[in-house]
Amino acid sequence: MSTLPVVVIGAGPVGLAAAAHLHERGLPFTVLEAGDGPAAAVRQWGHVRLFSPWRYDIDAAARRLLAETGWVEPDPERLPTGGELAAGYLQPLAGLPALKPHVRYGARVVAVTRLGLDRLRTAGRESAPFLVRLADGTDLLARAVIDASGTWSTPNVLGASGIAAHGEARAAAFVEHALPDVLGVDRDRFAGARTLVVGAGHSAANTLLVLAALADEVPGTHVTWAIRAATPARTYGGETADALPARGAIGTRLREHVEAGRIELITGFSADTLTVLPGGGVEVTDGIRAVVVDRIVSATGFRPDHGFVSELRLDLDPILGSTRALAPLIDPNEHSCGTVPPHGADELTHPEPGFYAIGVKSYGRAPTFLLATGYEQARSVVAALAGDWAAARDVQLDLPETGVCSSDLVIGEESPSAGGCCGTAAATVPAGHGLLSAPLTLVPVSRAAASEQAGGCCG
Repeated sequence: MSTLPVVVIGAGPVGLAAAAHLHERGLPFTVLEAGDGPAAAVRQWGHVRLFSPWRYDIDAAARRLLAETGWVEPDPERLPTGGELAAGYLQPLAGLPALKPHVRYGARVVAVTRLGLDRLRTAGRESAPFLVRLADGTDLLARAVIDASGTWSTPNVLGASGIAAHGEARAAAFVEHALPDVLGVDRDRFAGARTLVVGAGHSAANTLLVLAALADEVPGTHVTWAIRAATPARTYGGETADALPARGAIGTRLREHVEAGRIELITGFSADTLTVLPGGGVEVTDGIRAVVVDRIVSATGFRPDHGFVSELRLDLDPILGSTRALAPLIDPNEHSCGTVPPHGADELTHPEPGFYAIGVKSYGRAPTFLLATGYEQARSVVAALAGDWAAARDVQLDLPETGVCSSDLVIGEESPSAGGCCGTAAATVPAGHGLLSAPLTLVPVSRAAASEQAGGCCG
């Protein structure tokens, strides 16, 4: 079985990082990407500018491979857009001779199991290869599987109870997911329309800011913001006291818009029923109050899809859907992105030997994921697969004191606004604009020092 490849699912930032580390370790590998090219999901938010600068957005092994070709690394302090991340880093990485022959596109994985064994069978399990089935019926065998498929394609529902609101499916034509390009290709759908944004994370805040900008340009554009909480204080965050000024600015600008009446805020609102109206538009109620709008932006986060690995033996936390060992380290009730300790193969191990989920999918429904953390996960897991457990367990991260979330995003050119932090899945959300105006203090964090971390990003 040692001659079989490691199959990596997903050719996004973390999947390609895993491929780079596998190449450096001399382990055979195959990357399976459902899209028609590398970073297919990233390209869907290509108009978005990340809050985290380039120095946190490039994996170390990938950097070494690219450097051998004369690749010129972008300004480490600049904030790339999703399009720049894909075109300037991920596309060249996937095109390297060391990786390109091993990456397959249009290869959507529909099932992963053990060859000849279902989940119930124990005898001979560890020695049986993985069987990976594609949507076209192709079967591949693997010695190990690294699932870096992300959560982009599985957004949370609009309903506040974790299940779809009444009528949500019938009103699907009115609902936007994953923060549309309000000022770009999707402008016509929002210009002059009444839009309801549901959610209290930075993804919601970012969309609200660009909608407010559109309202300044197009008369009749109306913006309503609904949150379940009694106050928007958490969304506003630290504002001017934030250690990262660009991040703090998003809360300040949002508060100013609300106080000025440019954004109508409804607190204590849980979407319960959506009704498509005969005359156009949709009515959203919480059982008591009703809002009539033309468009709805559901900024309620994402969740992992474990369905295609349901025949594997997984030890999933019943709350988050991460591994049970990782859950207490990333629980958003206890942690922000800046206080999640470093972790690696040990915390990502399932009862199914040789299977790992890494990247944002490893966090389940927790919104505290860091892109840099995903790269370190990839390094640690590949080291474990190579049998180098000393390296696998030497997990370290260099992050700003308050952390840099890969969901820290801003939209457009560098001008006055800010990205968010722990509001969504990694690198998925459009927002405002802005660069860090103050230097960052770097704090090396090892597993041993993790309990001493301070700071946070979610307010």
